[in-house]
Amino acid sequence: METYIQRKFAERIGGEQFGKDTEIYKFEKIKRAKAEAKRKFPDMELLDFGVGEPDEMADEGVVRVLAEEAAKPENRFYSDNGIEAFNRAASRYMERVFGVEGLDPATDINHMIGSKSALAMLPSAFIDKGDITLMPSPCYPVLGTHTAYLGGEVFSMPISRDNGFLPDLEAIPQQVLDRAKLLYLNYPNNPTGASATRPFFEQVVAFARRHQLIVVHDAAYAALVFDGAEPLSFLSVPGAKEVGVELHSLSKSFNMTGWRIGFIAGNPLIVKAFATIKDNCDSGQFMAIQKAAIYALEHPDITEGICRKYSRRHRMLADALTDLGFRAEKPQGSFFLYTEAPIGIEGGPKFATAEEFSQYLIKEKMISTVPWDDTGRYIRFSVTFGAQGEAEELRVINEMKNRLSGTKFIFA
Repeated sequence: METYIQRKFAERIGGEQFGKDTEIYKFEKIKRAKAEAKRKFPDMELLDFGVGEPDEMADEGVVRVLAEEAAKPENRFYSDNGIEAFNRAASRYMERVFGVEGLDPATDINHMIGSKSALAMLPSAFIDKGDITLMPSPCYPVLGTHTAYLGGEVFSMPISRDNGFLPDLEAIPQQVLDRAKLLYLNYPNNPTGASATRPFFEQVVAFARRHQLIVVHDAAYAALVFDGAEPLSFLSVPGAKEVGVELHSLSKSFNMTGWRIGFIAGNPLIVKAFATIKDNCDSGQFMAIQKAAIYALEHPDITEGICRKYSRRHRMLADALTDLGFRAEKPQGSFFLYTEAPIGIEGGPKFATAEEFSQYLIKEKMISTVPWDDTGRYIRFSVTFGAQGEAEELRVINEMKNRLSGTKFIFA
């Protein structure tokens, strides 16, 4: 029964039509397809390559510190904009892992309750009606969502294999740049797994300065790199701190997804603006979690072990997909492998979109992936599938390969 409440919703979430939209979004379609497949194949294991979070718990040392600190009465209070010890640990971490020197814990760093919350808050510091946020397509959308909530606009910069999954900044029209304030980047990238280069970041700094843009680099996967690649921070490039900030999350690099802890680092005025907005949005993360995070930041060897695991899984997955006819390449970072989706199967169904192919994999083969049709037809595999040890990893990969063997995929 419709009540007056239906007429009170803000236009940013749909206004009077809120809740009436019958469109089913991508991840809900995946969820429903999984449920349908489990009913159809009750005795078959679901191979979930779609999940986007670590499959293991945080390091036992991190868990131990949390337990110890949670029992201390001095940690029960609001932390507001965080504790100084966490900021100092973050500054040391940036120097040790990324070679970024001179970050002042008092002015250049602030804790955040995960990257998502920071991305949601930052537009409130900069975006007014009619302002533009520049975002790659595809990408993690939260900064753009809140830009739109505030009456701003999102300009999409397509990234594809043709441009190395790096946006072509010079292709942005001048009339867009005249109204642009924020430039969002994310490397290593979700969903493509692509890595940025130092020359690209140098170009970004020069471009941002020339067009007076604020760079927001979401570095959630920055420490997850393989095959001898050095972790690369945007802030390690000369001039970067003058034009932007970087968001670092412990979710992916330390298996601390549900802990909701990370930090923003870089330009002190931007960090101060974030802290001002944050003061009006939350009361800070539990101090015991911040102190456990300090332990993690002081032990980057934890991440090195995680990287070895993901590197191994990426190699096995890329080899298996290549054998099946996909154009699969092991990425240099992140836990995502992004590959072109086929247009059909010889003697079988045709797929108009990557989403149709992804639905086929779930419903017919009990293999879950995430489709992306934003700029081309791609599916994203994640190497965070559940498996304990190398033998179990190999079993899961081989099971996926066996289910698809004998199938001749057709590509455009």
